[in-house]
Amino acid sequence: MTTRYALFAATTLLFCAFAEDYPLGPDSQRQPGVPQGTVTKHSWKESKIFPGTERDYWVYVPAQYTSDKPAALMVFQDGGGYITDTGAWRAHIVMDNLIAKGEMPVTIGVFINPGVMPARSPDSLARFNRSYEYDSIGDRYSQFLLTEILPEVAKTYNITSDPNLRGIGGSSSGAICAFTVAWLHPESFRRVLSTIGSYTNLRGGNIYPSWVRKTEPKPLRVFQQDGDHDLNIFVGNWWIGNQDLASALEYAGYDTTHVWGTEGHNSKHGGSIMPYALRWLWREPAKPIVASKGGGGERQFSTMIADPDSGWTLVSEGHKFTEGPAVDRQGNVYFTDIPNNRIYKATIDGGVTVFKENTKQANGMMIGPDGRLYVCQNGGKRIVAYNTADGRETVLADDVTSNDLAVSSKGNIYFTDPSNHRVWFLDPKGNKRVVAENLGFPNGVLFSPDQTQLYVNDSMSKSIWLYQVQDDGSLTNAEPFYRLEMFDDSMRSGADGMTVDTEGYLYVATNLGIQICDQPGRVVAILNGPDRDSISNLVFGGPELDTLFVTARDKVYKRKLRRKGVVPWQPVKPPQPRL
Repeated sequence: MTTRYALFAATTLLFCAFAEDYPLGPDSQRQPGVPQGTVTKHSWKESKIFPGTERDYWVYVPAQYTSDKPAALMVFQDGGGYITDTGAWRAHIVMDNLIAKGEMPVTIGVFINPGVMPARSPDSLARFNRSYEYDSIGDRYSQFLLTEILPEVAKTYNITSDPNLRGIGGSSSGAICAFTVAWLHPESFRRVLSTIGSYTNLRGGNIYPSWVRKTEPKPLRVFQQDGDHDLNIFVGNWWIGNQDLASALEYAGYDTTHVWGTEGHNSKHGGSIMPYALRWLWREPAKPIVASKGGGGERQFSTMIADPDSGWTLVSEGHKFTEGPAVDRQGNVYFTDIPNNRIYKATIDGGVTVFKENTKQANGMMIGPDGRLYVCQNGGKRIVAYNTADGRETVLADDVTSNDLAVSSKGNIYFTDPSNHRVWFLDPKGNKRVVAENLGFPNGVLFSPDQTQLYVNDSMSKSIWLYQVQDDGSLTNAEPFYRLEMFDDSMRSGADGMTVDTEGYLYVATNLGIQICDQPGRVVAILNGPDRDSISNLVFGGPELDTLFVTARDKVYKRKLRRKGVVPWQPVKPPQPRL
């Protein structure tokens, strides 16, 4: 036997030893004396979120369930494969055994198949929704679960609303689907089971490792399984994708573990370790799963900028739609309630009072160098300024449509005009002219800290444009400099208002959270918003300018950060960035 052949034979024997069948253990088998739960089959043909689709789903109810006490919840995608007595997963049998031993709480299982739109005739093809529902990284499937299927199940069974006692799992595309639901809704699910997860570019899921690293940690516990012979095809490498996500979760400090094996894209390994996975996932069910304060990794900007011990607190509520936060010299913050035609003032002592009534749908606002409150009064087609002492109004420009504005230390004003796809310049003498055109939907506008450049947020794209400001007010050398992260296949970032800190970092309100960009134009951190309320605008306020105020639908919140903001009347030159 040659050395090469001996090495080959030894390697083959070693591989065979590690690539052995993964047998199902006793917790995956029916055990004498263990109470058996019931499984009932249902169908759902009334989806408004996935219209025209039909699907089966199964509900497992453990024998220990009583309606007087809310049960925990575990949701499985591709549910039909998990609920058979002779299959690889046998999740209901595993749950019977673990619940009986006290290693899982009393848990109702919901096992859901992906939707199919039936063919119209024998000669036509049905529409198979699995990839669309599972691989997409938007919120559609989450809303399907939360507003359609789970409320239907809850009509019959008493299921807890405590996210700490709600888990979700799946395999392959079902795994990334489960991760997406929990990622978007940690207020509803905090335990994630992922086997051979499709964290590849089937529909953009390869972005998750990056998002996990950038985003402020969420209160999630994640179990992963994969094998080194998993798929390696046109959209990516499953084995690498799962390792990449595992590394990101560890970097960010999540409560996470993984079990790697030698199998391919199948259920052999995942099925064999199902009892171990559920046991680990559901350990200490009474102990809340909380967000990590950071994994201690190099340049974890989300925890460098946000103080994990300082969360969002409510400033004001009961409005219709808040916008346009602006800070004055004392750190007080003004904001507008657009539909109610009213401007409020949130003072540094915590009080909130009405500053001005009948404000003609006031939107974007900013305190200028003279202490006046400059306002886009789109309902009156004007730009106005209010004296903050007595509320006296001065019209600066009329017959204009506007959304947001920025005021320089010299009193120059730029305002966005979304309906006409342009940006206007207005000087202190009242002269106005168009300085930028052909934008999709120019929304937020803001000066750089040193006021030599201007940010313009085009909400129809994924970019924020950066212009150089000339002495005569003209804008030159435009570049789509800041590339924002975004959901799903949409080209819309959902981006709106902006603010900056003294280090030159740009904070942008988006549908993904508060995205923070460094000076070279890269998203380096994403802060979670308060209570999933969509953030429209933001500004630094408070006496030390270290508190971030955000407008969010009918509310206003604040949160203390480890950075300080920049005010319009005092330009600041930021330090040179790390490239």
